[in-house]
Amino acid sequence: MNLADRKRQLVVDELTEAALQLMAVKGFEVTTVDEIVATAGVSRRTFFRYFASKEDVLVQLLAYLGDVMRDTIASRPPAEPPAVVLRHALAEAIDDCRDSRDKALRVVQLVLVTPSLLARFLERQSQWQTMLAGALTARGVNEFRADLAAGTALAAFVTVLRRWSAPGSTDDPVALLDEAFTYLGPAL
Repeated sequence: MNLADRKRQLVVDELTEAALQLMAVKGFEVTTVDEIVATAGVSRRTFFRYFASKEDVLVQLLAYLGDVMRDTIASRPPAEPPAVVLRHALAEAIDDCRDSRDKALRVVQLVLVTPSLLARFLERQSQWQTMLAGALTARGVNEFRADLAAGTALAAFVTVLRRWSAPGSTDDPVALLDEAFTYLGPAL
């Protein structure tokens, strides 16, 4: 990253952290863009240079997970079965979330309980399904089977996120994913 990219990332990180702190206390719906920019110490114009809406602040934190999954699929051995490939792709996404556990948990909790964020997440999930199915099809999997496998795997992913982010949960998300694929693997 060059200096300009690092500066942009610092501003994005500052806005994201300000939004998360405010939303954790006040809730998503009540938190305003004006409060976020005041907390971050930037202008509204700066906010809208990086985000189209306050929803985007949170959704962008999860958006890159699709890239993580796609890249993992591309890196897996060509002869690996679709269930194994998908399990590895989802595990990489979860591991990436665990690297910043507190932030990831706050985002997942907000997304799962806020209707407008959940809608945006489901929209993103639909894009992931198309992308994952395409990656499986490129590996020689029948289109229908690839789409079905991708959708099923993502349903397991959301179930794991719900369990992991539940208040008081001590569940390990990768262990939950392994359990899910114990049931799903033969079907995929």
